[in-house]
Amino acid sequence: MAGQGTIGLEIVEQMGMPDAVVVPVGGGGLIAGVATAVKAISPQTKIIGVESDKCPSFTRALEHGGPILTPNMATLADGLAVPTVGYNAFATAVPLLDKMVVVREEWIALAILRLVEQEKCVVEGAGAAGLAAIFSGHLNEFKGKKVCLLLCGGNIDTTIFGRCLERGLAAEGRLLRFCVTVSDRPGGISELCRELAALGVSIKDIMHERAWIRDIFSVEVKVVCETSDWAHSEQLRKVLTEKYSHVVFNDVPMAIAN
Repeated sequence: MAGQGTIGLEIVEQMGMPDAVVVPVGGGGLIAGVATAVKAISPQTKIIGVESDKCPSFTRALEHGGPILTPNMATLADGLAVPTVGYNAFATAVPLLDKMVVVREEWIALAILRLVEQEKCVVEGAGAAGLAAIFSGHLNEFKGKKVCLLLCGGNIDTTIFGRCLERGLAAEGRLLRFCVTVSDRPGGISELCRELAALGVSIKDIMHERAWIRDIFSVEVKVVCETSDWAHSEQLRKVLTEKYSHVVFNDVPMAIAN
């Protein structure tokens, strides 16, 4: 905890007095050390803890009044997947903690994507949890204020990293999957592709099937495509729903429009 607390000293030294520090929480040692250092110098600074909803062991400990074994599921933030928080860390952090935030996996994936695109930083799920908390909307009270996020790790498997980027694109509405029924006459699928091309949509994957559709003169086409942003995705939805009678989009649970 003492070693991790030096991060808090560096934050105050480099940033002055931040309004809030957002710290990923696993076993609790990091937030205990950082909170102790920051609060000693800047008592008005808010200390915010964040963890994945797949491993909310610190939140459960707060509800229980002490560390308790918490079943964990597979998570992008595997560095935070600690079933029981440390007793000393918990006792140290709780009096200094101002808020705990639990975020969904989609926000973590989106945070990893944004850090790569905008900051050119490769950050693991645990390290991206702070930015995920911002995206989640749970910290809107700090808009326009000086907030420090701890990007506390970059140890991410390349396969998982690729999945995170795709999941982040899906969460932002830039990677879409839909199923549409078109005419099985010659040119039916080609016409769909022309519609997508006219909109500037890039087809990532496409397949069709006839055997399991009731109308023998129709074909079901499944498409995975890429758009430039949320507005572009909405334009695609509007065009397809107006042109075809049966279109189903498969949305991720936490897709956002900002």
